[in-house]
Amino acid sequence: MVAILATLFAALAALLHVYIFVMESVQWSQPRIWKRFGLPDQTAADITKPMAYNQGFYNLFLAIGTAIGLVLYLAGGEDSALRAAGLALVLFSLGSMVAAALVLITTGAKYLRAAATQGTLPLIGFVLFLFA
Repeated sequence: MVAILATLFAALAALLHVYIFVMESVQWSQPRIWKRFGLPDQTAADITKPMAYNQGFYNLFLAIGTAIGLVLYLAGGEDSALRAAGLALVLFSLGSMVAAALVLITTGAKYLRAAATQGTLPLIGFVLFLFA
């Protein structure tokens, strides 16, 4: 049961990070997106677009790492190397998501909500996988 919940939270964290990738790397120039990230105008969005593009790919790579880790974890037998590799990859990817959320908190109190959104699902998945 714990493994099922852990897998669910890890998958949701991966999907959230794919969505963040889309916002940062694909939709950044759209007013509804740059306003969500607190930018004052289109000029600021255009100036920060290369940074957002790069940052979005970090989120995508963490999502891909989580997804591949989940596939390996689920494909492996109880004590198999495949399962162990999958668990290691899932824990690394989820841990990196949590660490990124903690770094976001250090940039200012106004980012607390975004950090909570970004970090809650992977934190729950990480903890559950420790007990799975």
